[in-house]
Amino acid sequence: MTVPDRLPGGLSADTFLRDYWQKKPLVIRKAFPGFQCPVSADELAGLACEQAVESRIVVEEENGHPWQLHNGPFGTDRFTSPPAGNWTLLVQGLDHWVPEVADILDHFRFIPNWRLDDIMASYAPPGGSVGPHYDQYDVFLLQAEGHRRWRFGGECSDQSPRVDGTPLRILKDWQPEEEVVLEPGDMLYLPPGIGHHGVAEDDCITLSVGFRAPTVDDLLTSFTDFLCSETDVTGHFPDREPELSDNPGTIGQGVLDRLQAEIQSRISDRRQLALWFGQFSTAPKNSDIVIPAEPPATTDDLLEALGSDGVLRWNEGSRFAYTELDEQTALFVDGERYLLGGDARPLAPLLCSASRPDTAAIARLCQDPALAELLTVLYNQGSLYFE
Repeated sequence: MTVPDRLPGGLSADTFLRDYWQKKPLVIRKAFPGFQCPVSADELAGLACEQAVESRIVVEEENGHPWQLHNGPFGTDRFTSPPAGNWTLLVQGLDHWVPEVADILDHFRFIPNWRLDDIMASYAPPGGSVGPHYDQYDVFLLQAEGHRRWRFGGECSDQSPRVDGTPLRILKDWQPEEEVVLEPGDMLYLPPGIGHHGVAEDDCITLSVGFRAPTVDDLLTSFTDFLCSETDVTGHFPDREPELSDNPGTIGQGVLDRLQAEIQSRISDRRQLALWFGQFSTAPKNSDIVIPAEPPATTDDLLEALGSDGVLRWNEGSRFAYTELDEQTALFVDGERYLLGGDARPLAPLLCSASRPDTAAIARLCQDPALAELLTVLYNQGSLYFE
């Protein structure tokens, strides 16, 4: 697979990234002409009853309280007797469970794999919504079934007024700038921090293709934890040349200089930074997504499948990435790292190039027993499977 050079709908990826990405909204009519939703409302309800699936129901008003939230899994009676008034069902990570939904992500791979999060489905009967709000991530809202009226616009922040009495961050006194009705196949892009409110005009399903942006807090916490686990940090901070001071409470500039030098020496290792970020950015969202193969395959089993025109595919919830180091290529799969050298290095970009990597090219590389063994490991841990 080559990286798409155009968005669904025809706009060039270069133009989109330059003029819209994290800057302003974009309405794309007929982004997916003739789009047929891969799941029905009943199937979404069934998924919301599963323990491993993250799901929520938002009710606009319940017992006098605005915008109430209920977390799944739900019992089947929840949908045979749905909430009174306006409500919405949200199913997170739909691409992890439905291969046809996961295929939609291939249209957005002009954004690196590490930024892709997942696809959330939103089902609502007429009038249903999750209220006016904003998100801290980029999202493409693809209308999959029915019609939804979107009002959007205006930059929001933590200081924006919110509705009281709800666990959700519902905007109060928010004034939209634009309004559109999306039909099946239409799409709306929204950058972070833009207020928006989508209301179902009829029974409708919207698929939200989300792109994650980790918080600085998450980055710093994860990186320091990684450094502590990967490097020797058992020693004590040296203070061999303390300065005389007029006041014992003084923290001298020399101490701060030595502290800064100690910390900078730990964080300036670019290799360690690359290894940490590869593992951090490919870690699965939860342990239920990547399920080990049963029964496990032997290397001979895998080579036989590769040689019999089998189509290799990523697990829908798996994340693949790689980075080039000086003498090695680091492959990252579901939070694990594999260092490849010499003739083995091409395997990493090949595996990461598409959700269905070139199986014939992989079979040729797997003539190397070490690579065949690595691929068997990835298969057995559930990161890869044969369609």
